[in-house]
Amino acid sequence: MGLTIHYSGRFNPAASLPAMIEEVKDIVSIYKWPYNIYETEFVKNELGKTKYTDKVYGISFTPPECETVSIQFLSNGRMSNEVNLEIYGNSKIRHEKKFLYMLFTKTQFAGMEIHKLVVHLLKHIEKKYLLDFKVNDEGEYWNTLDEKMLAERFTIYNMLLDDFTTALEIFPVGKGERFDKYFMRLMKEVKKKNNNR
Repeated sequence: MGLTIHYSGRFNPAASLPAMIEEVKDIVSIYKWPYNIYETEFVKNELGKTKYTDKVYGISFTPPECETVSIQFLSNGRMSNEVNLEIYGNSKIRHEKKFLYMLFTKTQFAGMEIHKLVVHLLKHIEKKYLLDFKVNDEGEYWNTLDEKMLAERFTIYNMLLDDFTTALEIFPVGKGERFDKYFMRLMKEVKKKNNNR
């Protein structure tokens, strides 16, 4: 739970992976954000294939109070990261395979300024290095660049988190109560509180 940016795409074979890594490293170093560099050169003739190796390529970085942002790829050039590769890379369950190529970062606790920086960095990287890049920004900043709307989204998400946390403290799980029943009771209380505002 929390405001998140979801994204997916693939590396542009006409671009340079080492150049992208160096550029992202230079940008995040300005902000003193920690980063990790993975493999820096794709294996020749691997981009665009269905199969992939157990190596991850690219860079990741972690802004303050934010989940790690992965600009990482598998050997076939599709965006992924080491966690997704570990969990879904060898899955035989068809619907799980799609999660291999779905990345996200939660910016809820990092705040608006970090959220905006991450969005603008992703937009910059997309133009120079990515193809088929899709973003679902729960703050709606990616599509609108509307700071007022982003502020409203952060307010809504913060209220939801506050309400949920308060509800957990005020309404603990009853002895022997099944969690699904508890959760339904909890959601009724949250809804009642919001209606009284």
